[in-house]
Amino acid sequence: MTTARDRGPADALADALDLPDGEARCAELDRIAAHADATGDPGTALAARFALIETYLQLGQGWRLVEPVRRCRSALAQEPAGGRPGDVTRLLRHQRQAVEALLGTPRVGLDQARSLLDDLAERLGGAAEPVAELRCRLADHLGAEPTARREYARWQAAASGPDGAGATAGAVAGCPGCAPARRAELLAGWGEPVEALEALRPVLDGEVDCTDQPERALVAGLLPWLRTGAATRAARAHVRAYRRHRRERAAFPLLATHLRFCALGGHLEQGLAVLAEQLPRLDQPVDDLAAMEFAAAGSLVCALAVEAGLGGRRIHRPGHGARPAAELDVATLGGQLQALATALAGSFDARNGTGHQSGRIASWLADRPVAEPVPLPAEDEDEDGDRPDDPAEPGEEEPVPLSLALLTRALDARGDGYAVEPDGAVVGRWGAAVIQFRRLGERGEILHARVVATRRVPADRRAEAYAFCNAWNHDRLLPAAYVHDPGDGALVLVGGVTTDLAHGVAPAQLVVLVTAAVSTGVAYAEAVAALPGGDEG
Repeated sequence: MTTARDRGPADALADALDLPDGEARCAELDRIAAHADATGDPGTALAARFALIETYLQLGQGWRLVEPVRRCRSALAQEPAGGRPGDVTRLLRHQRQAVEALLGTPRVGLDQARSLLDDLAERLGGAAEPVAELRCRLADHLGAEPTARREYARWQAAASGPDGAGATAGAVAGCPGCAPARRAELLAGWGEPVEALEALRPVLDGEVDCTDQPERALVAGLLPWLRTGAATRAARAHVRAYRRHRRERAAFPLLATHLRFCALGGHLEQGLAVLAEQLPRLDQPVDDLAAMEFAAAGSLVCALAVEAGLGGRRIHRPGHGARPAAELDVATLGGQLQALATALAGSFDARNGTGHQSGRIASWLADRPVAEPVPLPAEDEDEDGDRPDDPAEPGEEEPVPLSLALLTRALDARGDGYAVEPDGAVVGRWGAAVIQFRRLGERGEILHARVVATRRVPADRRAEAYAFCNAWNHDRLLPAAYVHDPGDGALVLVGGVTTDLAHGVAPAQLVVLVTAAVSTGVAYAEAVAALPGGDEG
């Protein structure tokens, strides 16, 4: 009997990609990559590890990127002509993400991250924007402020150069729409609130296209506004941004600033409400840095609440692992959060060989209000003061970041029926094809269309199904076809179309891409339906 391990690498990889995100998928992709290494198949090794890296990112496990990125570099060096178009840029982007993981967890070795960063500098140039930014942020993380400031100046110079960056460096850099917020966060941490607000001006003036804006920039401005006497504007910004961030998993790292605003702005009732609402997320944080900062900010809210006579309040903390659920008074919860923040800071410092993170957390815990509380606006109150003008709807030919709204707008423009699932996937049926559109990648910049033919094939016709998919892949560019065996006696014939839109997509272009995915997907499903043997679906 033929098993999954006996089949060709393309079929095994296709089956692995059809597994849900999780450890089983990671283990299978890692096995396929290791087998490809052993058999001298660098192309399959590279494809499997790219998929493994993207699965780690989807799971919020960036700390696991270092080893697959290192092995991808080795596999790409063995590929004829350096691999497929785009492979080098894709790998460099993942290399940047691996270095960034250092900032989020002490589980990545400092020497490993520095080695990847030095290699990135060798490939892009030491003055390239992503290199200067990463060196700046790494130095700041280690507490080397003079070095961080020098690299900050290089980062600014690279970003404001004639074309902002070279083509490759620009593709490797993080989201340009979020760069002002990243700069503002650094400046605010260095005690320069006025300069931080100036760095945010492009976003607040509506000059930036990014699906995370303006809310991320509003959070970056919360403490600078408080410290410069603009408490009312900070209050508006908090309410507007928290309305979005309260439910977005990727926004967890921003919640610490929301809590610090509540503490330093005198909004202790609001701070306790935010803490109570968001506390369950602390048990599954995006990374260790976000957990440390959330815990420190939550502990500060609790300490100030106790001083204000609110220590008798009780907050429910759900059980997690061996910890039972409990109703905790504010003082007890604050102590638990302080212990967690302090322990995590110590872990970072042990890895870094400095005391910077422990000192930073200690300073947070010692903070006191810097402004008199002002009324918080109602959530539905007009917030035009947060930004002079919202950017206009993008023109049909103007590239903007891929978003769920842009995708549904493209389907609406075609007159298609569809449903949006809770996880953001968009699903519809076109004749013999069920097609699911999903945004993948660190920032949802990859459009993936998964086509499932409604006609199924009996499992005893497996050889025929493989032959059909192999012939389709030989003769057609899209969709990439493969066979999925759900184990119920019938095979599902599936196709996939993936488009990297890291540089954005114009609405008109997205309509073309969606149309192409639908037309090729329907053609594929109709070809499956026409296979001999009648309708086994």
